Amino acid sequence: MDEPRSAAEDAGNPEKAPRTERGRRTLRKLLDAAAIEFGERGFHDASISDITRRAGTALGSFYTYFDSKDAIFRALVADMSGRVRDHVAPAMEGAQGAIDAEGRALAAFLHFAREHQEIYRIIDEAEFVDPDSFRGHYATTAERIAARLAAGADADELRGGIGEVEAWAIMGMNVFLGLRYGVWDRREDIAGVAGRANALIADGIRKPRG
Repeated sequence: MDEPRSAAEDAGNPEKAPRTERGRRTLRKLLDAAAIEFGERGFHDASISDITRRAGTALGSFYTYFDSKDAIFRALVADMSGRVRDHVAPAMEGAQGAIDAEGRALAAFLHFAREHQEIYRIIDEAEFVDPDSFRGHYATTAERIAARLAAGADADELRGGIGEVEAWAIMGMNVFLGLRYGVWDRREDIAGVAGRANALIADGIRKPRG
């Protein structure tokens, strides 16, 4: 099994990837602090010194792993994308087919959005701060959904011919449900929201005939 890539590698700085457990812990602290800093203040008002202050690390530690504020922001987008993937994947284990898997994936994402509301501001800012990271986040997410749909079609659970368009449509639905029920209003029952969205995937919105 391949070793997971570090955030530094995902940001295009493999030479700055930590080589010790202590280094990985420091990098994690910096990324977690950056998520809070960028989430609260936005990219332009955030500062490296405030990131290191939040992380409880020396300023020099920052430059061990990142060359600039832009670099840690780029790494953070990749890191958050990976954390969503790693949070959702276990929730789909034991799913009773492709439709159930999508419902579980959405419910897991809604939980993640409630716990990490800063993801929306960070990803939205990435469109302007680092467009490649912004597009990469959504492209890789859609690819994972498309792969699940293809597997469902191969198992004869879903109709043939579904692919990229359907994957992006499902992703778009999930993103805005996360915004609505993960960030704006956290009172709605997640299972209920995921169930209704899943029914939309399974049955569409056309009134049954006959």
